[in-house]
Amino acid sequence: MSRAARDTLDLAFVMPLQGSAGIYGASCESCATLAVEELNAGSGLLGREVRLTVVDGAAPPKVVADQVDALITMGAVDAVTGWHISAVRREVARRTAHRVPYVYAPLHEGGENTPGVFMAGETPASQLVPAMRWMTSQLGARRWLLVGNDYIWPRLTGTAARAEARRAGTPLLREVYVPLGTTDFSRVLHEIEVCGADSVLMLLVGQDGVEFNRQFAEWGLVGTVERLSPHVEENMLLAGSGAANTGLFAAAGYFDGLNTTQSLEFAARYYQRFGAGAPPLNSIGESCYEAMLLLARLVTRAGSLDVHRMIAAAEGLVYEGPRGTVRMNGNQLEQSVYMAVAQELEFDIQDQLTSV
Repeated sequence: MSRAARDTLDLAFVMPLQGSAGIYGASCESCATLAVEELNAGSGLLGREVRLTVVDGAAPPKVVADQVDALITMGAVDAVTGWHISAVRREVARRTAHRVPYVYAPLHEGGENTPGVFMAGETPASQLVPAMRWMTSQLGARRWLLVGNDYIWPRLTGTAARAEARRAGTPLLREVYVPLGTTDFSRVLHEIEVCGADSVLMLLVGQDGVEFNRQFAEWGLVGTVERLSPHVEENMLLAGSGAANTGLFAAAGYFDGLNTTQSLEFAARYYQRFGAGAPPLNSIGESCYEAMLLLARLVTRAGSLDVHRMIAAAEGLVYEGPRGTVRMNGNQLEQSVYMAVAQELEFDIQDQLTSV
């Protein structure tokens, strides 16, 4: 059925159903479901009921992009959103450009300017670099080793980390990139010991990060070497262990333990809807809610799903959500970012960071 013939507003929701990032899937889907239910409890979007069509974002990037392209070409979806890695985003963005709006939920490396793509997540300038400076100021971190998965986000985020380390007069000691799905980190852990790193910057996705943290603890590095990740979240803590999580620092725009009025209200609605056994709230799941909220605000302000009208509507957009007051700057959502440390299976918020 063509878009014009439908009385629903259908979204391709691209989320991980398998692989390293599959650990995030249940949280992503629950948060997106809550957003859709809240929209439909009102008048939906443009007076139409909102529906999700799930696409497995853990498939190879071209496979995901082909599926999204087919849905758009058939008139089966009106927009695209969800959580998936940047390698997938780049392929999907090529298919959505000038055709349908695409709101990308996750933190990212920056530099995305495809017409009609709106970025809801944190960037290195708001997240990684301020967090590195906080670690240096508060913990004396100066000898950094970077370990990341080998794809676009860690590589380009690594460029930002490298520049920050040089600015501080402490160039990165090592950069090690491993394939998604890596389970043996002995080579990296050996490198940490050999080079004398006092801090590790983790740019690892999901289960890869869990495996690294477990082995980090087994090697006896907890308490002697600090770890910082802009990607670790509550699912990863639960999949690890108290010992492996000790001394693990994270930076994000949202944590389940964030004690603000907006975040507490969001958490109350989430757990009321899904119960005490709900998938954990975390920055990644909440980013899917945030992306839906941003899409709704843009569509409502534009009065249309037309890409170019939505681009114009993004100018000066400010609204309140679980992350507090957020605002659009070009196609990027600006938000507060917080520093937290893992206390066994939870995060304890330490500070609010200042963007560079």
